[in-house]
Amino acid sequence: MQAAELLAIVERVKTSLSEAEYSALKTAVDTLGFLTQELQAKGTTIDRLRRMLFGGRTEKTSQVVGDDGGDGGAAPTDPASGDPAAGGAGEQKPRAPGHGRNGAAAYTGANKIKVPHAGLCSGDACPECAKGKIYPLAQPAVLLRVRGMAPLAADLYELDRLRCNLCGVVFTAPTPPGVGDQKYDETAAAMVGLLKYGAGLPFHRIEKLQHSLGIPMPASTQWEIVERAAGPLGPAHAELINQAAQGEVLHNDDTTATILELMAAQPEKELAGATADADTRTGTFTTGIVAQCADHRIALFFTGRKHAGENLADVLAHRAAELGAPIQMCDALSRNLPGELQTIVANCIGHARRRFVDVVHDFPVECRHLLEALRDVYRNDALARERVLSADDRLRFHQAESGPIMDGLHAWLTEQIEDHKVEPNSGLGDAIGYMLKHWSKLTLFLRVAGAPLDNNICERALKKAILHRKNALFFKTLNGAHVGDVFMSLIHTAELAGENPFDYLVALQRHPDDVALSPGDWMPWNYRAAVAQLAHGPDPPG
Repeated sequence: MQAAELLAIVERVKTSLSEAEYSALKTAVDTLGFLTQELQAKGTTIDRLRRMLFGGRTEKTSQVVGDDGGDGGAAPTDPASGDPAAGGAGEQKPRAPGHGRNGAAAYTGANKIKVPHAGLCSGDACPECAKGKIYPLAQPAVLLRVRGMAPLAADLYELDRLRCNLCGVVFTAPTPPGVGDQKYDETAAAMVGLLKYGAGLPFHRIEKLQHSLGIPMPASTQWEIVERAAGPLGPAHAELINQAAQGEVLHNDDTTATILELMAAQPEKELAGATADADTRTGTFTTGIVAQCADHRIALFFTGRKHAGENLADVLAHRAAELGAPIQMCDALSRNLPGELQTIVANCIGHARRRFVDVVHDFPVECRHLLEALRDVYRNDALARERVLSADDRLRFHQAESGPIMDGLHAWLTEQIEDHKVEPNSGLGDAIGYMLKHWSKLTLFLRVAGAPLDNNICERALKKAILHRKNALFFKTLNGAHVGDVFMSLIHTAELAGENPFDYLVALQRHPDDVALSPGDWMPWNYRAAVAQLAHGPDPPG
């Protein structure tokens, strides 16, 4: 029975079911349809379905194929990070010092309170020996105390009121200085935006949490707060787009999204008989773009009907004409390309590698050969980062160390197909075919300085959008999606710059005129200098 027939049956019995029963039944039918579709797809295995439904624990080479100790004792490297992987099965990994506890230096957001010695000062005679003099040490002793508090706190000012018993005039105490005239200040907008778009907490969950803590914050009010804050944040967001367009390397990818406003409009377009691609496209997506610009990275998010390539084209429209074509890292889907705009395209080795991970249990020997070869390439890339090599030096290093590995791998892949050692229509044959087809773009890092190996940084950025989708499920309107994109872009760019996103959002809102006048001075990596300059005041003339 087809999925459409099952859905039709579910709709016919809807009237006899409660809303909860109908929802549970429809979810079960949708899941059955998904599983049926995947089982009919070529190369699908039970292990692959398990990973799709429940997620894989890791794709480290040592965990995928095991560690046979044949690499001279060197630890395997994680392709995502370049870090040495854990040992083979049965080997207990020693605990790192501290066992995950954070030292005092890690609490950069803590309120620092200086405690002077009660009875001694620098230069006093030593009370122990009575001969020497004491002096201050560079490093003070530290005590760390962590306390809980509501995400959004409130101050309730009770102003005294006095009334004349003769004339009836009421005298109210003046508002304390610095209180302001807004019920919700910039810190409230920054916290709600950070919880919603940075941590993936839906408005209704924040509402329940705040209600239980005695500081009500209705979901509708939260939306009004972040929508109002998006205005002052707009110039900084536009500047991020402009600077990202000038980047040397741009990563892009997309993931699915849901916008109720667009879903409601789709049946009307179908009735109108729309034929243009833009009109008939039913999918909605969140595109992630991560641009490498000199010494910093910029993360951008765009949610709507457009694919990753179309959104990248919109960004590159801001690129200076005198700059050459940038390097673009993406997977091999055509929808990731920016149309007529020229880029130097590199494809993601991680995507190609994952195809072999999916079939490793069916072809363990062949997959081990490829995975261990790529492990050595990633190890070389990690060494280049450790040595802080320039783009040109990194290129020469890869050509010398990784070039022979990739040449040998290409010859081995070609041999598997041409000598009929692998069935082309098998899962392994499909993985080999994909890699050979895109070999030139997969190995761009051997020919072009600065070309990355994979698109992992963009996939990690998209986890923000995926977390929001899993918890909040959808955006209600296109405007809501745009507000979310603005907050996500600013928050994740601040995180990539090693800055506190909460402080950054607050600073942008407190200086809207200055941000609008010179947004380039209010990027996450330089805004503190702009704040300090405003606090210091303008330099005297002359």
